[in-house]
Amino acid sequence: MIYLFSGDDTKKKLASYEAFLAAHTKAKKEAKETFFINKNDFDPMQLESFYSGASLFSAKSAVVFHDILAGEEESEFILPRLKEMAESENSFIFLEGKLGKPVLDAFKKARAELNMFEAPKERKEKFNSFVIANAFAQKDKFNTWLYFRQAVERGVALDELSGILFWKVKDMLLKRSFGKFQEEELKDLAGRLSYLLPQARKKGPEAESALEQFLLEAF
Repeated sequence: MIYLFSGDDTKKKLASYEAFLAAHTKAKKEAKETFFINKNDFDPMQLESFYSGASLFSAKSAVVFHDILAGEEESEFILPRLKEMAESENSFIFLEGKLGKPVLDAFKKARAELNMFEAPKERKEKFNSFVIANAFAQKDKFNTWLYFRQAVERGVALDELSGILFWKVKDMLLKRSFGKFQEEELKDLAGRLSYLLPQARKKGPEAESALEQFLLEAF
């Protein structure tokens, strides 16, 4: 039989694995030897002896693999042999990280007992980029910079931030609502914003620094 414990919720996965291992060992009346195998001591010939039944070890064993499928060579050897492991009298227990669909499908095909533990995805509230544009329109340097840093940390694209600033400046010009700016200032800012990121990207991977510097020096 094959048992798989996988996923990125490490705490729950390990707790379930430990509970299973304790119960599995206790439930077996006959002497049962347990072998722990990781990438460093993986031996194909030894593994074959476990599932073939012609081993030098005890009649029934529990073989525990720890992150063995993270290695390409090990994974390529093991996955085609899951059927033989499933038919063996020995137990094969896999403790793995998050696995891809092809690997999981191979375990399902071998009728393995799957125990999946996925960590819940963090739900991040969408950042309101308009707060940057509004602070910029008020010539509020500190809050413009603060909102910029918050947006970057939330993963908002630089093009979105630059675009909304450009839109705000153009909107002020079209409505002739210059606020604390002079008309010529806004025209200059609009022009600089239109080529700021493309120009920065031609020079190197410092587009974020270029936009941040622009905000700090705009007024």
